[in-house]
Amino acid sequence: MKKIITIIAILVALMVFILLFKKDDNNEKIVVSEVTHSVFYTPWYVALENGYFNDENLNIEVVLTPGADKVAASVLSDDAQIGFSGPEATVYVYNNSNEKLITFASLTKRDGQFIVGPCNLKNSFKMEDLINKTTLAGRSGGMPLLMFKYALKESNIDENSINIDTSVEFAALSGAFIAGQGEFVNLFEPNALKIEKENYGCVLASLGNISGIVPYTTFYAKEEYIKNNKDVIKKFNKALNRGLEYVRNNDENAIADSIKNQFTDLSIEDLTEIVKRYKDADSWYETTYVNVNDYDRLQDIMIYGKTIDKKVDITLLTTNEAN
Repeated sequence: MKKIITIIAILVALMVFILLFKKDDNNEKIVVSEVTHSVFYTPWYVALENGYFNDENLNIEVVLTPGADKVAASVLSDDAQIGFSGPEATVYVYNNSNEKLITFASLTKRDGQFIVGPCNLKNSFKMEDLINKTTLAGRSGGMPLLMFKYALKESNIDENSINIDTSVEFAALSGAFIAGQGEFVNLFEPNALKIEKENYGCVLASLGNISGIVPYTTFYAKEEYIKNNKDVIKKFNKALNRGLEYVRNNDENAIADSIKNQFTDLSIEDLTEIVKRYKDADSWYETTYVNVNDYDRLQDIMIYGKTIDKKVDITLLTTNEAN
């Protein structure tokens, strides 16, 4: 009798394993090339951690790929199906090769950088305080530098009145600031909070609130992939929209708890504070809908920053078929 029970138990376990394996096998595997891993992208991580992509039978593999140009290259080479970076990369690709990387989902709607500098300016900072000082602003051609220059324009400040240091790579900005290379630095979280906690400076302003609404980070894919995988793109957007909705309808405590496994190097207290900072800055779109007027404004910023000479017909590089 015991032998029969043992056999039955083994068979049941085997059936469960087969069912689970079959479920995973039926999931569509999607490789997403991600430009950086940041709390700035909170709704994306909420969708991953809360299982919204799994609910759509999508198996997401995230590959960290520093640099928007490298993200675009990974999509063009089919190393990834979807790119996640600033959409300026799709404009550069089209201008240089006429290849189309189509933006199909929006996420962040403004710059996620914070101006960090002397703490004695914390309650009185004005953009004019940057004049005749050195600001570490990231590499030339990148969105962080473009948005900083545009924020100066929006504040009626001549960029030539500021020493804008573009010699420091994105990943080394905090270290260079701590070493005294500049009086101010533009940082994403959690680097801005770390500077504060180590008493090297204070967050003075949100660049995103100064420079205004722009599709800062989006998801895109090759035109051919989107045409051949419309159902996948629709499911992807559905899952991501659930992440945006969750962030919109919950406070920073619940949000931080849902994404804590993505940021194990941060305490839950620090993670909560950073989420609140980005939520207070109104960092995310309400839905993944691609607003062509915002995208057109992005091109205005690129022209102002002298990274392109003229605008691309934005309908060639965007789609809302899945929204």
